[in-house]
Amino acid sequence: GVKLTDSLAMWPPASVSGYYFANAEPKYFELGKIKEDQVADFAQRKRISLEKAKKWLAPNIAVD
Repeated sequence: GVKLTDSLAMWPPASVSGYYFANAEPKYFELGKIKEDQVADFAQRKRISLEKAKKWLAPNIAVD
């Protein structure tokens, strides 16, 4: 019962669609926590305050 509207949206809106890929030999990796210099660089590049960058990135900042 899923259809596409004229603008190519799925109807009904709760319909879910996606591509799923499998790999017999996946490789996973983990990224480490970021440091203060990286937070400062991010804030500068985004043109936001250091405080705002720290708030946004709080779960990812390394605690010394």
